[in-house]
Amino acid sequence: MDNMELIEQIQRVKHEKRVAILAHYYSRPEIQDICDLLGDSLELSRAAASLTDVDIILFCGVNFMAETASVVSGGKKVLVPDNRAGCSLAESIKAQDLIEWKERNPGGVIVSYVNTTADVKAYTDICCTSSNAVKVVESIEPGKKILFLPDKNLGAYLKLVTGREMEIWHGDCCVHERFDSALLFKMRELHPNADILVHPESRCSGDPSAHKMDRVWFYSTSGMVKHVERSESKEFVILTEREILHQMRKRNPEKTLFDAGERAICGQMKRNTLEKVYQALVNESPQISVDPETAAKAIVPIKRMLDIL
Repeated sequence: MDNMELIEQIQRVKHEKRVAILAHYYSRPEIQDICDLLGDSLELSRAAASLTDVDIILFCGVNFMAETASVVSGGKKVLVPDNRAGCSLAESIKAQDLIEWKERNPGGVIVSYVNTTADVKAYTDICCTSSNAVKVVESIEPGKKILFLPDKNLGAYLKLVTGREMEIWHGDCCVHERFDSALLFKMRELHPNADILVHPESRCSGDPSAHKMDRVWFYSTSGMVKHVERSESKEFVILTEREILHQMRKRNPEKTLFDAGERAICGQMKRNTLEKVYQALVNESPQISVDPETAAKAIVPIKRMLDIL
């Protein structure tokens, strides 16, 4: 089938089976265009928790996102197009690491970025996304020892912005790790009139000199989308996964957007295709599920995250 036929069949099966298709901004453009809900990790977590009129969720992202949807969706079946779609952040830490840290630091607070497995969330005190990470850290009682995991770049950004001392796990996003200060300065040289929007997972986000640059902002993916829509600027450099530009261009056709080229591609997100979306709907597989005991523990820090706007 060509893409038009695939889309027709996807819509047919979706309605027959009462499926909601959720997609992250980093999904392929053709998947963004057929999804029911598009957003960043925080928006999609909230959406999965609030869906009441569907029986199945098809999550077009990576596995940790689908796990989170499984935990918060009240027992709904959660499918993915490709269950090999992983995340370097989620794969950098295991639950046992948290157990051992807690033994060494009784009374300490573990803040886990949402880019973690359900097993890790089960031993977490509070989760966060890049949208609310600053507010999450600031909500913790002063003087408490904090372990932030697993993203060393987001952790460095949070230390710089909040002034809180934290122990930081040494994980990174394999895409955002490529966005260092040298790239940021190069983009400013190439595009002197542009607003530069940087995801705080980027390697440059903890560099004080980057924060002193004129017209540079650090945003979650949804924050970037909102900035482009609201800004009177005409040019923007977007330092995150390049597929987000698809939505920005659809919503702001009069504005010019630049990405970071080939380095801004997440190969894991690209595992999801329209053909795999269709096959997942027809076969109701691959399914992502979390065992009830782990889910009962993991939902506690997730709910704490969702409660912080």
